[in-house]
This record gives sequence, structure tokens and C-alpha cells, in this order.
Amino acid sequence: MGFIDRVIERAQANPRTIVLPETEDERVLKAAKEIQARKIAPVTLIGAADAVSKKLKGLGITEEFEIVDPLTAPWADEFAQEYYEMRKHKGITEEQARAAMQQYIPHGIMLLQKGKAQGLVAGASHSTSDTLRPALQILKTAPGARLASAFFFMAFEDVTYLFADSGLVEDPNEEQLAEIAVATAQSAMTFDIEPTVAMLSYSTKGSAKSPLTQKVVKATALAQQRALEVFGPDSKVRIDGELQGDAALSERVGRSKAPNSEVAGHAKVLVFPNLDAGNIAYKLVQYLGGAEAYGPIIQGTRLPINDLSRGCTPEDIVGVAAITVVQSQVLQ
Repeated sequence: MGFIDRVIERAQANPRTIVLPETEDERVLKAAKEIQARKIAPVTLIGAADAVSKKLKGLGITEEFEIVDPLTAPWADEFAQEYYEMRKHKGITEEQARAAMQQYIPHGIMLLQKGKAQGLVAGASHSTSDTLRPALQILKTAPGARLASAFFFMAFEDVTYLFADSGLVEDPNEEQLAEIAVATAQSAMTFDIEPTVAMLSYSTKGSAKSPLTQKVVKATALAQQRALEVFGPDSKVRIDGELQGDAALSERVGRSKAPNSEVAGHAKVLVFPNLDAGNIAYKLVQYLGGAEAYGPIIQGTRLPINDLSRGCTPEDIVGVAAITVVQSQVLQ
């Protein structure tokens, strides 16, 4: 059984309602059909009921969905007022709050805030910022989380890796890089993946020295200390760096370059020094290495909001929805 099959099985054991707000996209509607048919989650669609129903019919989709129209929803006034109270200190007007709550993604996120759904997946036709900005405005970060970050599951037939941050934080400083490492270790454990974390660089254990490598060295020390605080001394979390990619993944190279490292040659969580490196790496591994990529998966928000690559397929959306259900099982 592959990684995403195991995730789907876990989701099916305890489904949670998932919001799909991008109903103008046929891929999303096709995914919604599969998500409900496979009992991964009840799906709430955002949009004008007549238009969404017509599009579903045109695609030959006969399943029944809850369809929420932000313009006519019975809670429209309540949502607008609550959003205004959240944002008035930023200078937002009541009229602007109402307009914001008429947008599909912010309205869907407010459904989570009010307990009407447990997770949201978007990004098929919107940017990451379109999804994450209202998520942070409405839901905020999770208790204890210092920032939101993103990772990809990179699934091969017999092993799955987490690549972070590959979708959100552009140029993390030492403290942010450490927080990303600890958060991704926690995400790995949520999905039963070994939390062995490699802090990646173009240098291994001082083979090169520059401001770039020293950032990773300092971040590693901070991450190790933070992991002790969060997980305790008896946890399975192991964090080490700075490590080159080959030293992180190959036992032979790891023994040669970092013989005293518990992570070298065994890493399942790869933390990249910046978004350039992480995003380029995941796409190369996906398209040249043949991995199945799921994400960007957002970590650090109070409730699960997940992004999609705009090149996603309906199958990708189904997988991310299942991941979102499992995150919800842990967070709620």
C-alpha cells in the first residue's frame, strides 16, 4: 500500500468535512466527486448554487453536495460582522469586511472558524497568498507555533520524504529555519514517517564556510534545542546539519562525510535553506525522479488549510483533501 493509500484509509476511518471553494475549476468538481464517493470526507462547495449545480451536471456528476453561496448564506451578516471585528484595528470598514466575506476562499475559511467544516483545500486556480493570507487573518497560528510554513510530501513506491519549506517562507532566518525544521518533524510523525531531519546546505560539517552555510549551522543548533523543548529528550526526533543532499540520503556518503551523525544517510525530512532551493528541488524530484508530490501542505495554522499547485490534477486534489482530514483528526 502506497503512502497516499494509507492516508486515504486513515481519513476514511474518521472523515471530516472539507471545503472546496474553487468551484469554477472542473478539476475541483471532479475531485469533489471522488472525495465523497470514496468516503474520504463530506465536501462543502462554495459558489452560486445554480451555477455550481449546472456545472456538476455538465460534467456528469450526480452526487449531492452542500453548496454555500456567500451572497445568500443565512450567516452572511454574522460572518461579515465577525470579520470586521477581527480586522477593524487594521482600518478595515464594515463594507470592506462584507466584500471580503463574499469571496469564496475567505468565506470558506470562516466556515472553519465557526465550526461548520474542519478543513479547506484551495490553490488550483489561486496563488498561495490568496489562500494563506485570509487563513492567518481569520484562524491565526496554532498554539505554540511561531510561524506558518509549507512542505511537500514526496512519495516513492517504498519511501516518502518531506521537503520544507518548498512553498511559503522565501528566505528564512536562523530562527525561522529552526522552527520549520521542528514543525516538519511534527508533521512527519503525524503521518507515521520517521522524523530524521537534515538541515541542508552545499556544505557538510564545515567542508565550506560562508554566511550561507553558517546560517544553516546556527539554525541546526537552534532546531536541536527547540526540539528538546517541544518533544523532550526521549523523542524519536533527530535533527542534524549542515548536510549536503548526498550525505543526508546516502548511507555510504553519510558514513564518509558525517560519520558521527545519526541523521546522515537516513534523513526523511529535508529542510532547505530557502524557498528557491526547496521549490526547485521538489519539482526536479517530481518530474525527473518520478515522485508523487502532494502539497504545499501548510503547517502552523490553527486549523488545516492546504494549498495546491496550479498544475494539479483531480487525483492530486483528492490526495491533499485526505491529508487535510488526517491533519484535522490530530488538530481537533
